[in-house]
Amino acid sequence: MKKWIGSMVVGILSAALLVGCGQSGGSTGAKSGSAELTVYTALEDDQLKAYVEAFNRAHPEIKLNIVRDSTGVIVAKLIAEKDNPKADVVWGTAATELLGAEFQGVLEGYTPKGIERISPEFKDSKDPAHWVGIDAFETAFVVNTKELEKRNLPIPKSYADLTKPEYKGLIVMPNPASSGTGFFTVAAWIELYGDKEAWGYMDKLHDNIALYTHSGSKPAKMAAAGEYPIGISFGYRGITEKKKGAPLEIVFPPEGAGWDVEANALVKKAEIKPEAKLFLDWAISDEAMKEYNKNFAIITVNNASATLPEGYTKDPLSQLIHNDLNETAKARPAILEQWNKRYSTKSEPKS
Repeated sequence: MKKWIGSMVVGILSAALLVGCGQSGGSTGAKSGSAELTVYTALEDDQLKAYVEAFNRAHPEIKLNIVRDSTGVIVAKLIAEKDNPKADVVWGTAATELLGAEFQGVLEGYTPKGIERISPEFKDSKDPAHWVGIDAFETAFVVNTKELEKRNLPIPKSYADLTKPEYKGLIVMPNPASSGTGFFTVAAWIELYGDKEAWGYMDKLHDNIALYTHSGSKPAKMAAAGEYPIGISFGYRGITEKKKGAPLEIVFPPEGAGWDVEANALVKKAEIKPEAKLFLDWAISDEAMKEYNKNFAIITVNNASATLPEGYTKDPLSQLIHNDLNETAKARPAILEQWNKRYSTKSEPKS
């Protein structure tokens, strides 16, 4: 079993508000006539409000036009608009998918101020950097204990347990083609088991899957609501739903949790606004990191004095598998082609 441990902050995971899924857009910030930026993001809706307010306090002279969607949609938009880019910056989008945009020549190199504070594993090694991570999120099972008790079933404690026949039709997980959480979970199985054994594992798991969602947080929310007893999601969302009172247990698989980094980048355009670089500077500042840390146990700056986050029984970093983001990004098209051929018939309809 491969596990990866880096030197990074472990912070306090705070409760969040309800998450909106699907596309959203909005304008917020400066007075009319001031500088404007179009920001593409996959950050959750409930997080964005506080983050944008923090930016507005620091830079009231800049108006942000936010376009929010799932990671897969954001990256597809960036690539489709390559010859006529609409966005100025990308904020909080899964690095392995954002790298797909870099491979297409969509991103412009820029090294934001303060990048030396970011742990090496969570930023581009090139100079100038084409992406910089802000926080990491990891695979977890979000289990509704009351629903399993009704069925007299035990709580699954490992990836292997999820394939047991008693869980048939009781599990939901994100579609890796549209969800960063779904993709890094699939990539984790390939890393842990090797290609052939991983696809064999997913064949067995598919028999137990009721639905593949297009949102990484939706399986956690469905488990919290009792729609399905088990949601493969990401850790902090399950912990957040539990804090709201849902009868949940959050399980971090002992084999090792898949993970990715939410990352920022500058979009390549004929005319790059100086405010775009200013935004990227702010987006890895201490102030911004404090906001991210309210929602994520793992952020990308070092802090040896941090305490174990609520909801975790051990250091979250010790639960992460090895993950070479560049290699994973390169493998992504082939992985998704295979996954879609095998399993896409159980995906929820796209809204």
